Amino acid sequence: MVSYVNALLYGVGGLVVAGMALLVALQERLVYVPVLPGLTKSYPITPARLRLPYEDVWLQSSDGVRLHAWFIKLFPDCRGPTLLFFQENAGNIAHRLDMVRIMLQRLQCNVFMLSYRGYGASDGFPSQHGITKDAQAALDHLSQRTDIDTSRIVVFGRSLGGAVGAVVTKNNPDKVAALILENTFTSILDLAGVLFPFLKWFIGSSGAKGPKVLNFLVRSPWNTIDVVGEIKQPILFISGLQDEMIPPSQMQMLYAKAAARNRQCVFVEFPDGMHMDTWHSGGDRYWRTVKEFLLQHASERNESSKSGNAVKSTL
Repeated sequence: MVSYVNALLYGVGGLVVAGMALLVALQERLVYVPVLPGLTKSYPITPARLRLPYEDVWLQSSDGVRLHAWFIKLFPDCRGPTLLFFQENAGNIAHRLDMVRIMLQRLQCNVFMLSYRGYGASDGFPSQHGITKDAQAALDHLSQRTDIDTSRIVVFGRSLGGAVGAVVTKNNPDKVAALILENTFTSILDLAGVLFPFLKWFIGSSGAKGPKVLNFLVRSPWNTIDVVGEIKQPILFISGLQDEMIPPSQMQMLYAKAAARNRQCVFVEFPDGMHMDTWHSGGDRYWRTVKEFLLQHASERNESSKSGNAVKSTL
């Protein structure tokens, strides 16, 4: 009996040690993937390839890191909404241009695409602390431009970009009109338990079971679940129910946390949406959903009541 207990303890201890080694050695590579396998860090194409007029924008984050972005305008004098787009964790902004091309056409908007530090043409190395600074630099740049309507800046984040967008939206209630979150996780802590089930007992957010003894090792926790509860601006939650990376239940949890305090929340599900293709599989309904949200909360003369009820929809 004693030997069995000892073996069990050694086994548990081994899992903890293995988990610690994995988190310490690989976490940045797992969370941030600026270069896709078989490709280079550089942009494979530019907006010009898709005949999109654009501006190369160079920024400096508050800690001195040089950042690159593309500002793509629908047309030179477009005063429509400007979407500040934050991408997923893998690849670079060039890999999102097909989606952005359709976004411009369907939403009649401008799009500002930021390369996080370490991604694309930006300098530095990615981290939660650093990317948060990068997002703020991008928003500060947009809010100082004179060729757009700065009262109509809407943050749009998908996956990791949703976590980034939630932070910058919470921190800037006077600069961001609204937030769109698509297929975003509650936290990296929760997501680690999904991607690596053997770690589930040892890592997770405050609502997870188990001792969570490895949480302190996570350098980029991205606790979106805590951030959304403090956001005062309208939020559109877009959830692809076939998401193979992030359980759709995490989007439902984000909505529930936000809607408990913010009555300007809308939750829309897309039955065929996967992690990266909800915008494509959702078709007309996807773009109609986003456009209606923008018309309500980022119109030229936004007179919508801030006392509106939160809405959960499967339209």
